[in-house]
Amino acid sequence: MTQLRRTLIPYLLGCIFAFLFLITAPTYAGVSYQLLQAHAQSGDTVNIQGIVFNDTDTTLSWSAPPQLALQWRNQDGQVIHSQAYLKNGDSLVSVPVNNFVKFSWHAVVPNDVDGLYAINIEGDATLLALDVSSTSSAITHTAVNAPGADASADTNVITSTTSSDFNIFRSAISAYEPIYFDVGSKGGSNARYQVSFKYRLFTPNNETQPDIIDNLYFGYTQTALWDLHSDSMPFVDTSFKPSLFWRKDALWQSQDKKWFAGLATGVEHESNGKGGEDSRSLNFTYIQPELNYRFNSGSTLSLAPRIKAYFKMDPDNQDYRDYAGNIDWRLRYAQDQGLVLTGLYRQGRAGRNSTTLDAAWPLRRTFLNMNGYLHVQYFKGYGETLLGYNHKSDSQVRVGLSLVP
Repeated sequence: MTQLRRTLIPYLLGCIFAFLFLITAPTYAGVSYQLLQAHAQSGDTVNIQGIVFNDTDTTLSWSAPPQLALQWRNQDGQVIHSQAYLKNGDSLVSVPVNNFVKFSWHAVVPNDVDGLYAINIEGDATLLALDVSSTSSAITHTAVNAPGADASADTNVITSTTSSDFNIFRSAISAYEPIYFDVGSKGGSNARYQVSFKYRLFTPNNETQPDIIDNLYFGYTQTALWDLHSDSMPFVDTSFKPSLFWRKDALWQSQDKKWFAGLATGVEHESNGKGGEDSRSLNFTYIQPELNYRFNSGSTLSLAPRIKAYFKMDPDNQDYRDYAGNIDWRLRYAQDQGLVLTGLYRQGRAGRNSTTLDAAWPLRRTFLNMNGYLHVQYFKGYGETLLGYNHKSDSQVRVGLSLVP
């Protein structure tokens, strides 16, 4: 059993980090840069601010590069190269619809420079003006496009500069359902974890105006309940949930863009991969309208009920809908880079129901100053596992780490 633990645990952790690596690859975002200083001298530190704005109709993931390659060009055309370095903070962000985030990089002005310099960030068409003259007064800095560049290049969609198949694959991977690992002690030490991702099947020719088919995804979610107190540390049950769905975050937006409504619809299979009497499986189609409100304070409230129609049920769980119902009531409140609260409620027949509540707080904003989120999950009711869909679980609180809240 000891050998089994040594083999199994690294394997599971490897799977989790492999999924994390794939979903943290940058997808698409609009970004513009500006200098926060208008005047500096050799050896001074200047700050470059990048504003990533999501003007599309889908939530975007964007990863800030740890370094920016800079080209300093004077009026005579001479070029000096240097680097700008990302300041402390989360490099990976999820940018909601109609929202923006800011990043800052710092760079040291090269030695022996004097006069007016145009600073170019390699891979971007924007030019930043900086007066490095020791005698002139400060000038107002502006961001202009390089000669011959598209006038809207500083807000254009950024795409990968490499055409390798692997990078194309990575750019299509993104987060789907929450990813977490929680531990509880009620009824003996146990853990519940979930890994999830989605894959965009088609790459839009224009991210700001995708075709209908560009919003088609393959999704995969795996959820498991793990018994940690028994000698062999067995898995109580594991659910494997592949899906094919269409999703758009903003089919409609109010004029002030505070309200926006989206839609997801698709088909999902769920099974526990077991045979014989322990076999459980089901299939369902669903439609999920989503209503969102964007607060001025920088947070979003979302209501997203998932309405399900079951088909091809396993003979051993034909009465699954009596316990889980046909609607997943989902409510979510998310602050930008802050608290995330989610709730899931299912109502079956004859008073059978289940409630799941999740709270996540970014560890970057604690004394630990680390990536990820402190995650707390509460569950009570039927269906904590697919195998035990008709068993009622007492209230259980688990605490752990969330990679995607």
